[in-house]
Amino acid sequence: MAARMLNRLSIFIDGNNMFYAQQKNGWFFDPKRVLEYFLKEIEGNVLGNAFWYTGLKDPQDQRAFRDALISLGYTVRTKVLKEYYDDTSGRYSQKANLDIEIVVDMFNTVDQYDRVVLFSGDGDFERAIELLRSKSTHITVVSTEGMIARELRNVTDRYIDLNSIRRHIEKLDS
Repeated sequence: MAARMLNRLSIFIDGNNMFYAQQKNGWFFDPKRVLEYFLKEIEGNVLGNAFWYTGLKDPQDQRAFRDALISLGYTVRTKVLKEYYDDTSGRYSQKANLDIEIVVDMFNTVDQYDRVVLFSGDGDFERAIELLRSKSTHITVVSTEGMIARELRNVTDRYIDLNSIRRHIEKLDS
């Protein structure tokens, strides 16, 4: 009797990138429903890891949300936002830039998964995704039109637009 192959799945969510994607779309997803959807989507998927990355204004910022993510099984990685001045626009902006943390976690846990779902549209992940695919890892990128870098979309095995799975993952009012 042939052994049934399990698809060990890890999910990496670039929280700040996804906040802007959701804001652009006019709706927000539910972290619990995200886990449920991707575990049901392919028969045999088992969750290896789920990571959520987010920038914070201060150590207490988003405390209840972060606690809720942890209770759902996410590993939450944070970094304090840094302020940058843009000479061109004359404006200040804040950025946490957790790309390195995401890539480190992807490679540090590579033996724990066969499939990755990356929620981000950031083209900086292009090379990391190429390397993971060379190790026979199946990569799905979730983002939204107008916010996914061409480079990232080009190197992934599968691209899912957030709006195409909205009914499965949208945060429903309690």
